[in-house]
Amino acid sequence: MEHTPPPFFKRGPAPVVRLAFFTLLSIALLVLDARFRTADALRQSLAALAQPLQEIAMLPGTLAGRIAGYFASQVQLREENATLRRQFVEASASLQRLEAVLADSEQLKRIETAAQRRRMSGIPAEILYNARDPYARKVVVDRGTQHGVRAGSPVVDEVGVVGQVTRAHLGSSEVTLLIDKEQAIPVQVARNGLRAVAFGGGLSGLLELRYMALNAEVEAGDRLVTSGLDGVYPPGLTVATIARVERDASSSFARILCQPAAGIERGRYVLILDTEARAAPRPDETAPEGDARGSKSRRVRRKAADGA
Repeated sequence: MEHTPPPFFKRGPAPVVRLAFFTLLSIALLVLDARFRTADALRQSLAALAQPLQEIAMLPGTLAGRIAGYFASQVQLREENATLRRQFVEASASLQRLEAVLADSEQLKRIETAAQRRRMSGIPAEILYNARDPYARKVVVDRGTQHGVRAGSPVVDEVGVVGQVTRAHLGSSEVTLLIDKEQAIPVQVARNGLRAVAFGGGLSGLLELRYMALNAEVEAGDRLVTSGLDGVYPPGLTVATIARVERDASSSFARILCQPAAGIERGRYVLILDTEARAAPRPDETAPEGDARGSKSRRVRRKAADGA
């Protein structure tokens, strides 16, 4: 039976010797690797063997980072969506305001062009709001007596007649629209010159030519313009277009409904015409008092001579 001595009694090289040996071996390997690149293959092999271990060791940290990044990206996406939605709403509101400003600018330009074309002078005004009476078709504009507006002044837009100023205050005025049931305007048919009076239809939003004979020369599509006989509205302004003509043999008059041409219920700007440009006074108003008496005496003498 073979007996081996216990490890305590086994003695190898001294620790200092072993340290010196391994130190010299390491230095030799470093020199050989630096000079001849002898350890590259071993290094690559060890790196290839250690790569799966490194990936397994890094897997928990990678998963934790991805999970944290996912939730962070979700929060960031929500914030970005909220910011983009708010910016979109603000941009839409700004675009709508810009479109409204452009529309108002275009309307003002058209009104000025129409006034210049017709050689009319007036005061541009903005419609503020509708009158408080729900049964009256009236609006309030932002020009009053301090701007030269007077009661009775006609109001037009770029298309035609809108109404008439019925009440003027210091900084605002009340305009009664053509379609108001208390409003009337002398007109004539542009096609044949037939004269009539258009009355407002109230809530219907139409105009009506009343007291027209059954055989009156009017038909649907005829354009009505101001006749100027009232001395308020200049002649030739577009008022309405005849929409329907109803002739009933049981009635003495035809029922003629007209669609207003101007922006009665749309648009924000109107032109208040200058009331100083009145129609020419009648001949008997222009004749001096002495001339009137002289002409009267001449007529009396002429009648006396005829009688003799």
